Amino acid sequence: MKNIIVPIDFSEQSENALKVAATLAKDHDASLYVLHMLELSPAIMSESGYVSQEQVVHLLKIGEKRFTDFLDKPYLKGVKIVPIIKHYKVFSEVNDIAEKHDADLVVMGSHGTDGLQEIFIGSNTERVVRNSDIPVLVIKGEVDKFEPKHFVFACDFQEENVPALHKALKMSKLLKSELLPVYVNTPGDEFLSANDANAKISKFLDAAGLGMEVKIYDDYTVEKGVLNYSDAVNADLIGIPTHGRKGLSHFFMGSIGEDIANHSKAPVITFKI
Repeated sequence: MKNIIVPIDFSEQSENALKVAATLAKDHDASLYVLHMLELSPAIMSESGYVSQEQVVHLLKIGEKRFTDFLDKPYLKGVKIVPIIKHYKVFSEVNDIAEKHDADLVVMGSHGTDGLQEIFIGSNTERVVRNSDIPVLVIKGEVDKFEPKHFVFACDFQEENVPALHKALKMSKLLKSELLPVYVNTPGDEFLSANDANAKISKFLDAAGLGMEVKIYDDYTVEKGVLNYSDAVNADLIGIPTHGRKGLSHFFMGSIGEDIANHSKAPVITFKI
């Protein structure tokens, strides 16, 4: 892990992400590309949407000053920081910046850590997840020191998720954490017998060329199963696959993936497939 991107908006949540990113940068001798997207207020724009060069320069200077103050933190001492300011919000640009600088990870903060507010759907975080070709680590609150020991990875064990498992395995080795793959078996049409579930998992692992233990966890819903299993093993991190611009993997049927990202007490990391 050599380069990490952290989008910030000067909020408490983005500082939580910055602290985690700083820990990772120190552990892996990585550079932090700290990105701020300066949103232009409609109040300063003409009816045509035009903003004068003078106004943009003025706003950029204010943003740069605030940026400099925001990055003047003790926990960033000794970390190589590359500040980047964009004067419009185009979240696909995060992926462009990641590609340009050969980044390994995007770290973002998330709201709703206490009241479990539904923030993921339609949020900036979701937009970045949908456009990012690299893993996105979503930080749910203040983390004293990010050292995940137990890393749960949940998917439906369809063959299309093999690349996501490989990425999760690679990340677990980088983080020196134990990867705990889980298949959630739910009642109803998708319920599998123990034999059928084991056969499905074995076929998946053969396709992945991996030999590992996968937990079969019974619960009423996939979301509850992932969260309850994660609580049971004291997970420090939960991994889920995504389909990029198509949103979260169809394994999560509708809003299940978003619910996991919203309701998890632990950080969540997404892997594009």
